[in-house]
Parts: sequence; structure tokens; C-alpha cells
Amino acid sequence: MSIISWLVLGLLAGIIAKVLLPGRDPGGLIGTTVIGIAGAFIGGWASARYLDRPIATDFYDTATWISAIAGSLALLSAYRILFGHSRSRR
Repeated sequence: MSIISWLVLGLLAGIIAKVLLPGRDPGGLIGTTVIGIAGAFIGGWASARYLDRPIATDFYDTATWISAIAGSLALLSAYRILFGHSRSRR
């Protein structure tokens, strides 16, 4: 996959992670998108490294999508734990 397709995959994985884990995010939509992109990279790396599942070159591979969404969910959860209460509630 090219860098553009990883960015699109990360954007969509971030949106799906936001839908699956609703709540007030400190970073808003842009922060969730960046977390989704980073989660796609981390999820793909973890899948290749620890699960012996190499990263597929096909954009529509189910395992790639699952690992990207799982990575996004993990990063979004960690982000909320670390920075969830850092800004004031209005």
C-alpha cells in the first residue's frame, strides 16, 4: 500500500474508533484523526511483528483493517487516560 492509502486507512480507522469509543476527546476531530493514522501504523506493525501476519498490499484486506482499528482504539484509550482531564469542562 502507498502512503496515501495508509493515511486514508488511518483516517477511517480513527473515525471508526471514535464511533466505537464515544466520548469527549481532548483533541477533537483532528486529534482523533491523527490518533487513527498513528494507530493504523502501530496496529499494522504489531500485526506483522507479534502475530506473524505480514502487512498485506491490498487495501481491502480484513486483517489490515482490524489491526488498524485495534491500534486506533488502543491509542485513543491511552490518549484519554493520559490527557482526558487536562482541559477544563465547560
